[in-house]
Amino acid sequence: MLTHTTTRVLEPSDLGAALAVLESEPVANAFVTSRVQIAGLDPWRLGGEMWGWYADGRLRSLCYSGANLVPICAGPEAVRAFADRARRAGRRCSSIVGPAEPTAELWRLLEPGWGPAREVRANQPLMVTESPSADVEPDPLVRRVRKDEMDVLMPACVDMFTEEVGVSPLAGDGGLLYQARVAELIGAGRSFARIDDGKVVFKAEIGATTPQVCQIQGVWVAPEYRGRGLSETGMAAVLRYALADVAPVVSLYVNDYNTPARKAYRRIGFRETGAFMSVLF
Repeated sequence: MLTHTTTRVLEPSDLGAALAVLESEPVANAFVTSRVQIAGLDPWRLGGEMWGWYADGRLRSLCYSGANLVPICAGPEAVRAFADRARRAGRRCSSIVGPAEPTAELWRLLEPGWGPAREVRANQPLMVTESPSADVEPDPLVRRVRKDEMDVLMPACVDMFTEEVGVSPLAGDGGLLYQARVAELIGAGRSFARIDDGKVVFKAEIGATTPQVCQIQGVWVAPEYRGRGLSETGMAAVLRYALADVAPVVSLYVNDYNTPARKAYRRIGFRETGAFMSVLF
């Protein structure tokens, strides 16, 4: 029996159905779910379109198309439909990111027209925990960053972003959007750092948040302080805050080649449950 499928841009009235798809995989979909729960499906507020793939009249898969292109709960047929739509629209995103298998297939279909990519990170382990390890003592000097410390934190954020992504967040608009995001996280109480004598030696943020899960991002240790275990004790401190104040599950994803970070995260209680993939332009 043939299955009737269709793909369209979702509207605000589709919010309930979209959230049902997103919440079916709360950890993997945390980034997009957090945006949708705040902004709904209006493209202007969401910062991009949400594409929906329907099979026999039921919404089965999503694809967020904004600064990132993110396939969500997408099987092979949905991925092909999203790739067709993305090809027609042309590349508007700075990255494709999502669960490794559908993201790899999406990139395979888009690469002939969109490639070459600046970098492909094919295996980024997704790590999760519900409880901290008792083996690592949290750094008592890691705390929430105050609003009046924006100027102290910002250079560390720029260094982290440039080191991780390979380009400066100050390019293009002079960093206005990036500074606004850093300020937003500080204002929300989700930016953490150890600041010694006016210098950031460790920092991390709780980025995406939903009632079910939150995601730690932007983990960074000042180069001259690396190798002293600050990433473990600092992350242990941020993890305690996250579990106590934000959500019952904490996640992050990390590059597979970053062996020291993966070991550190395992020591503080994280376990690997899947993999993401990122294609950077």
